[in-house]
Amino acid sequence: MKIKKICISLIFLGLIVSLIGCDPAGDDKIQDAGEGDAPLITVEFEDGTTEQLNIEEYVAGVVGAEMKPDWPLNAYAAQAIKARTFTLRFMDEEGENRISAEHEKAQAYDPDQITPEISEAVEQTRGLVATHNGEYIKAWFHSSAAGQTTSAQVGLAYDDAEPPYVVSVESPDHQAPEDIQNWQVMISQEEVLQALEETGEEVTQVSEINILEKDDTGRIVEIDIVHDQGTKRLRGAEFRTLVGPDNLKSTVVKEINQEDDVFVFIGSGWGHGVGMSQWGAYHMAQEGSSAEEIIKYYFQDVEIEKKWD
Repeated sequence: MKIKKICISLIFLGLIVSLIGCDPAGDDKIQDAGEGDAPLITVEFEDGTTEQLNIEEYVAGVVGAEMKPDWPLNAYAAQAIKARTFTLRFMDEEGENRISAEHEKAQAYDPDQITPEISEAVEQTRGLVATHNGEYIKAWFHSSAAGQTTSAQVGLAYDDAEPPYVVSVESPDHQAPEDIQNWQVMISQEEVLQALEETGEEVTQVSEINILEKDDTGRIVEIDIVHDQGTKRLRGAEFRTLVGPDNLKSTVVKEINQEDDVFVFIGSGWGHGVGMSQWGAYHMAQEGSSAEEIIKYYFQDVEIEKKWD
């Protein structure tokens, strides 16, 4: 009888310990989705709502949001590998399984854009990620490189050491729409003044914007903004972010002209130009390249690893 009471007490104690050990913030840790080792993640939307998804479901929504419909299967597959890699690295760095559905904060996500072809590409690449020396790469991508990709330090004003797997390569972007291959963007005096204000400059008039340096790909490395209080030098990528990356499509700028209170930028491409060009991937997939070949073309010395079945 005494032994029976001791056993019951030990069971009761074990239940208490297990309850105390439960992590109330467990939703913010990578969890098993019940299918291999594929994690569940929490997606945060702009309105503050959240949704918990298997990462493979999430990847399909990212590919749908980040790529156009009716593209070659292997272009979708390459994007899926990169989206999965980006997500896992992002969660590792943040220390939790949450990720934003906004492209400004992480990656765009839109499940309404998932097509049967996208679902097939995600399923074909299930669990596949890109790594360098065993670590998830910074899976940068953009719309069009205007014929040549660039370094992270130029394209993104990246302050850390250049990742060894990021290389500048020729990119077959010639099938991009004409308004991506050649464009004119008008940026008003007011927009430039607002950009300067964000850097701490208090000025009332900008008279010139001059390109001081370009890299070998034709991207602006540094510009000089002449204003009524002096001048302000900015990195090209920094200036693009300040005036809006959807406004100034790229830093591949051939010339800057001034028309009254408007600065006219004439350029090519769309995006920061680092890593994989989506229009380049489109062409390569059309020509028969696999998803792995596409990724390994745009990134040097990377491996494609399978993390779960």
